[in-house]
Amino acid sequence: MAKLIPLFSGSKGNSYYIGSGSGGVLIDAGRSCKQIETALNDNNIDINKVKSIFITHEHTDHCSALRVLSKKTGIKVYASAGTMEALIKDNRLDPAAKTGVIEFENGRGKDVAIGDMLIESFLTNHDTPQSCCYRVTTEDNRKAMVATDLGIMTDNVRNAFYGVDALVLESNHDINMLKTGPYPYYLKQRILSDRGHLSNVNCALELPEIIKNGTMRIILGHLSQENNRPDIALNESMMYLNEKGFRRDYDYTLDIAPQENNGKVILY
Repeated sequence: MAKLIPLFSGSKGNSYYIGSGSGGVLIDAGRSCKQIETALNDNNIDINKVKSIFITHEHTDHCSALRVLSKKTGIKVYASAGTMEALIKDNRLDPAAKTGVIEFENGRGKDVAIGDMLIESFLTNHDTPQSCCYRVTTEDNRKAMVATDLGIMTDNVRNAFYGVDALVLESNHDINMLKTGPYPYYLKQRILSDRGHLSNVNCALELPEIIKNGTMRIILGHLSQENNRPDIALNESMMYLNEKGFRRDYDYTLDIAPQENNGKVILY
């Protein structure tokens, strides 16, 4: 059975394991190498089962372990050309590391086959040279997708959601908490911009069509520690879905990806 494990999710760092019996991949490596290894071990995942690491973009909360982890394990790292260049320039990745550059055309990356898994990539609208999100098909033909740091929702990314078996979707901030919170004005504007992060409201607005199109297991991810709370994000999505006539645990399941790994495994 396929599994998605939110190792870390949020403003402190992000990393997800997606795989099945023969192994899997990491989406991002945004904590320390030791923390990621410990989180995998706590979920009975041998580090040797990780076949590749796919990086969404070069911000620290998505790649802080990458240089040490890739050097220690020799695991191959994949990213877009823009992200790969930034990782090496910022000393986030050793130029001698094993890497694979994903080529994009019309917003979609060239498919990558890792053993019996297929990894697809889709450009996102974040404030980096070439950020993207990933959809993984495991050996048993189950699909999971991690989509965070979206800025705004594009049709290219939206259409990729439909029909996946498990979806991690960004629900980064509560708008009022952000506006009245301690962040400086320029950072608030960045987060609220079309190249920032998806709010609870904008996340909720996407959910009815996602469910109508066959994706029923949804995990809210990348919640801001300072500008959001799990109960607020969950209630925003549930209230909107209730208004549209959808029933939780009947029409869909909805969970929160924990900021720190707590043994939560999403089987799908």
